[in-house]
Amino acid sequence: MASAYDSTDAPTTADAAVLVASNRGPVSYSLTDDGALTARRGGGGLVSGLSAIGPDAGAVWVCAALGDGDREAVRRTGGRLDPGDTGGQRVRMLGIPPDVYADAYNGVANSALWFVHHMLFQTPVEPSFGPEFRARWASYETYNRAFAEALADEAGEGAAVLVQDYHLALVPGMLRALRPDLRIGHFSHTPWAPVDYFRLLPDDIARQLLRGILGADRACFLTRRWADAFTACCDELLGGTGNTRTGVHGLGADGDFLRERAHRPDVDDRMAALREQIGTDPSGAPRRTVVRVDRTELSKNIVRGLLAYRTLLRERPSWRERVVHVAFAYPSRQDLAVYRDYTERVRQLADEVNAEFGTDGWTPVVLHVEDDFARSLAAYRLADVALVNPIRDGMNLVAKEVPVVSDHGCALVLSREAGAYEELGEDALVVNPYDISATAQALHEALSMPDDERARRTKRLGAAATALPPSRWFLDQLTELRG
Repeated sequence: MASAYDSTDAPTTADAAVLVASNRGPVSYSLTDDGALTARRGGGGLVSGLSAIGPDAGAVWVCAALGDGDREAVRRTGGRLDPGDTGGQRVRMLGIPPDVYADAYNGVANSALWFVHHMLFQTPVEPSFGPEFRARWASYETYNRAFAEALADEAGEGAAVLVQDYHLALVPGMLRALRPDLRIGHFSHTPWAPVDYFRLLPDDIARQLLRGILGADRACFLTRRWADAFTACCDELLGGTGNTRTGVHGLGADGDFLRERAHRPDVDDRMAALREQIGTDPSGAPRRTVVRVDRTELSKNIVRGLLAYRTLLRERPSWRERVVHVAFAYPSRQDLAVYRDYTERVRQLADEVNAEFGTDGWTPVVLHVEDDFARSLAAYRLADVALVNPIRDGMNLVAKEVPVVSDHGCALVLSREAGAYEELGEDALVVNPYDISATAQALHEALSMPDDERARRTKRLGAAATALPPSRWFLDQLTELRG
């Protein structure tokens, strides 16, 4: 079958010793009105991890063009980007046709696989896997094949390839067929569904996904729980995992970066603005803060968090005027109607809480929906309580970042369905994410926690949160893969 990526790709040197494959790369492009391209570098664990191996490691990052600016960059460069735009990293960007990409990314990865692994389907009415889904699945196969072919082109003999997440679940098997000499790892950043829920997928597609990942030498996960769920699916549907080993690598926070970044002038400015919004209680003391920072993904459970806060104010009037819920809910996947509707519900509920309890001098919920990293860090520093209550989450780095950055110690209210629970549960106030009453009680206990106990817990949470920073997380995987 013909390749799905741009045919103008330049000839390869096939010398990369380490390769990373992910849907989103380390740089994105936008077009100005005069046709010029502007590059914007990204961050995150993969960027930090890949930089840890050094500039002489012969590394290549393979990613997809996500928008018009990226596709224009591919057209002008043949897909091999200017190292000046990428911080010196070698990047191969794939110009996958927009209709194929949309079907694969939104039609399968985000509307089916994400929902399966986070157990989010309203099963009386969804999912329904008919001919339209089968057509989108064909695009998902094409999209994965484009990555496999590009990786095969770029990789030197015996290279190590680290494939990322549910978008690229078929790549390891496809790449194994093209290049049996390679050492291949696949990492799932999401939870993995239990067998009964995974089997909502059509049987042939469920098996194809498992076989795709089993093309890797190692299939890796953020927690033992998710790894065991994957193994159970393989046992049930395929009779085992074959020669593929499973591994667990619990990605931690980059403590050094966060502490430095959180004390820059722009964060200080955001803190001053937030303090003014939060205000003081009737005695003149600074109000307590319950902080959450999330994307408005359905799995983050923002609505139930707001309902729990409303329950706290209704059932414990003593907290009125004394606490503010600082809620940052940054829009995510707004090209999907269900996410737009969810974002609007968050806005409406925040307005309802403010209308019910607010006074001239007190806004109970301070909601921001415009993404601002410096403001998020400012909220981390101010937090008395961090509310992290996802329905299901592969890890949840916010739970790890707030204790690292908090100025005066922060109590953590944490869902037992977050991957971070395995590492942080002992020092958090753990909740069932569906139990609004219990979450309201946990918020009360967190707000009432003595300062010395909160400080001790924060210290232990911070140590656990930074035990496996991104660079080590990446290098450990690489070492295990080559071993």
